[in-house]
Amino acid sequence: MQPIVRWFHQLGSPPTFDRFARRWSWVLHLAALPVLALGLWQALLVVPADYQQGDSFRILFVHVPSAWMSLFVFALMALYSAIALVWRIKLCEILAMACAPLGAGFTLITLLTGSIWGRPMWGTWWDWDPRLTSELILLFLYVGIIGLYAAIEDRRNAARAAGLLSIVGLALLPVIRYSVDWWDSLHQGQSIRLFGPTTLDASMQLPLWLMVLATKLWFFGSLLAKARADNLQREAGKDWVRRHLQEQP
Repeated sequence: MQPIVRWFHQLGSPPTFDRFARRWSWVLHLAALPVLALGLWQALLVVPADYQQGDSFRILFVHVPSAWMSLFVFALMALYSAIALVWRIKLCEILAMACAPLGAGFTLITLLTGSIWGRPMWGTWWDWDPRLTSELILLFLYVGIIGLYAAIEDRRNAARAAGLLSIVGLALLPVIRYSVDWWDSLHQGQSIRLFGPTTLDASMQLPLWLMVLATKLWFFGSLLAKARADNLQREAGKDWVRRHLQEQP
């Protein structure tokens, strides 16, 4: 256990994190590409059309992973923010704020793909359904966190204020998750479960989990790249940054 704790402590050092992020961000992005390609090939060409929705159902292979990521990234951002507020770890502030634009992107994709699917299925692009409305509020929360972070000049104070908002916003996540159970909803109920029985056809499960894995790999690669850029910006003027810049071709 002690070596692991020491490794995490060392990773909190800006120069060490820079080397770690530089090494692994491109690896994660590269690993995501074949998984994404295989998932899309399975989803578009291998899986048979749904007996009720036809080929329209194929958008779920983008919609569902994006929806899960929109919640996962927000929870991760709040976790980083809590650690930063309690232990004053600057790297966690950077990671938390790097999560915000990525999470907003996944949330926007979720809303757009849901709208595209809803048009032929529900006959409308948008409905003030509890699941849709709460997901839209999540997007507003992401945008609010990004805006608050940009509005305060001092980076550490900005990260703490925006981080506190993300922690408060955690209360929205169970509302999104259970909205289809708590209220009458156009949105279909939970059909995919990590643990327990699922109503999703077996032929659809492999491409879905491939897409879930691909979005996770791409997210963590993007998170490291974004956090590394923010870390370099915050540490501008330090000797290790100057040496790093001099080493660049």
